[in-house]
Amino acid sequence: MRDRQPARGERRAREFQAFMAGAAGRLLHAATLLTAEAPDANPRARRLLTLALAHTYARWDGLRGEDPYDCARQYLATRFAHTAWHRHGAFGPARTGPRGPLAGLTPRERLVLVLRIYEGVAEEQTAALLGLPAERVHAICDRATATVLHPARPASAGRAATKAAPS
Repeated sequence: MRDRQPARGERRAREFQAFMAGAAGRLLHAATLLTAEAPDANPRARRLLTLALAHTYARWDGLRGEDPYDCARQYLATRFAHTAWHRHGAFGPARTGPRGPLAGLTPRERLVLVLRIYEGVAEEQTAALLGLPAERVHAICDRATATVLHPARPASAGRAATKAAPS
């Protein structure tokens, strides 16, 4: 009986290492997008990834047929939402510092955009995960996509272009 425990632990460790080798890069990229940090300076994203992987490892034996990637992604999203809520209150202003490609979005917009567009999670699943109506998730995703695709020009750039144009 005692011989089974070390073998089970080794098997569990090998399975989890294989999972990490395949999923950690994508999860880190998702975490980096969520935290709006630069890809080469992302300590908050790395911490978020570490917490998500630790949570997944703790639940590893109990997953029984569930996708471990879904478990890690769900924890990553809920932990980010929880942290953003407590840090900024109701998904308030984005953090300053090194800026990633989604830095112009609010934390909630980043979360919805990463889940819907980058991760490909269905609208209904995203809504259930965040506790929002599907219509609200759709509206947030549309607004965030429009903001990323068509960022607002700074006011000074608009005035400079107007002055430079011949009359």
